[in-house]
Amino acid sequence: MRELLRTNNLALVSAIEALLIEAEIPHQILDQNMSVIQGSIGAIPRRILVAEDYVPAARQLLSDAGLDSA
Repeated sequence: MRELLRTNNLALVSAIEALLIEAEIPHQILDQNMSVIQGSIGAIPRRILVAEDYVPAARQLLSDAGLDSA
């Protein structure tokens, strides 16, 4: 697994996760529980990881959606 994106923006995480699910790209979102533990103040960004073989496709998907600079 390789990190695709790290962000505190929950809406962005949700949007990217929806895109990855639709494209059937294996992924994981890390640090969701840490964000809850630390009080949801946004100090710990969530990380979106994708399977190594899918990194180019995931980056292209973000680019096509206009989210590559997010």
